[in-house]
Amino acid sequence: MAHPIRKPTDDSVPAGLDLPVDAAPHPDALSAPPRGVDRAPRVRHRTGARSARFARHAATVEAAWASRDTCLADPDLVEVIDEVIAALDDGTLRAADRRSTGRWVAHQWVLQAVVLSFGIRPSQVLRAGDMAFFDHPGKFEGMDQAAWQAARWRVLAPTAVKRGCYLGQRVFLLPSFVNTGAFIDDDTMIDGFANIGTCAQIGKRVHISTCVGIGGIAEPMQSRPVIIEDDCFVGANSSVVEGMVIEQGAVIGMGVHLGQSTKILDRATGRISYGRVPAGAVVVPGALPSADGTHSTACAVIVKRVDAATRAKVGINALLRS
Repeated sequence: MAHPIRKPTDDSVPAGLDLPVDAAPHPDALSAPPRGVDRAPRVRHRTGARSARFARHAATVEAAWASRDTCLADPDLVEVIDEVIAALDDGTLRAADRRSTGRWVAHQWVLQAVVLSFGIRPSQVLRAGDMAFFDHPGKFEGMDQAAWQAARWRVLAPTAVKRGCYLGQRVFLLPSFVNTGAFIDDDTMIDGFANIGTCAQIGKRVHISTCVGIGGIAEPMQSRPVIIEDDCFVGANSSVVEGMVIEQGAVIGMGVHLGQSTKILDRATGRISYGRVPAGAVVVPGALPSADGTHSTACAVIVKRVDAATRAKVGINALLRS
């Protein structure tokens, strides 16, 4: 039997947990790092300030998350989740907020709300021409010509964008998939057959190339979303997962795969880091030999900082966003 969730008043809401993304953990964080290796400090939880508008939503979602095996039919929860998804859809709310370059705070209750949203309503048959789907209605349902013109997006078939995604002005989506909670800012292009996972945060003037995978937070459950800041370029057939942070202006070459356990070698300094690519770095795939020389393991290599020649190769084409 489903247990009703008490809907607290705004002034009775306990402060919830926000997670500093700049404190990303490494799997070996409990051990002392070897010489020449930079490891981010362990994740700290801290209390995050909440606006009065979303305080009730946060408390309701956190209570539901604690009893999620039994509470999904509660009408109060359905109403709250719908309002959270609507706020994510129009950009009023985000899964993570930027403090400065490379420093973000992920809002745990928003991530939880997105995951809960997948189970609060049954799927239904959706049709688009000859294609059929069994899912929840997406972001574009009911939009007419005037709405499309006002939004100033360019969207090529058969792109699918879930409700609860924010798309900025002049966003260009080639055939791709964007999942709930994602935030895609102005003048960004998502190229063909790319996948943007739940709650991923993608900045302005970013180019996500063909067949790129940007990880989400839903499965396996992640404590923070992938973040790609303004003016970044992610090359074809690359992947960025597990809450990685790609700082402003970085260029990720073709075939680079980045997760929290990926070693990122700075060729200029010889140092190894994890969890983030620094602002303006140019990264290519590489390999590091094992200590005994019997094998090598994949890594990412920072070969230089972005210069005029690099920017000329990866600069955005304004004609495609007009």
